[in-house]
Amino acid sequence: MTHVQVKSVIEDVLRRIIAERGGAPVTMTGDTALLGGTVPIDSLDLATLVVELEGHFGIDPFKEGFIEFRTLDELAALYATG
Repeated sequence: MTHVQVKSVIEDVLRRIIAERGGAPVTMTGDTALLGGTVPIDSLDLATLVVELEGHFGIDPFKEGFIEFRTLDELAALYATG
């Protein structure tokens, strides 16, 4: 999947996680910080997101250790294949 397609999937999953927690919808861009920014999620939500992305894309970019990322674009780049 392309970077844009991956980013769209991540945004969809994040919106669902936020809604399940009773949070208000947020506007996200590639530069949106995933923790400590405008996205109302915590580290447990982020872990949930990563597990769901692994199931969706069938790859685990963290299998050999944690890779630092801060923004939506940086996370999408870990899963994009084209």
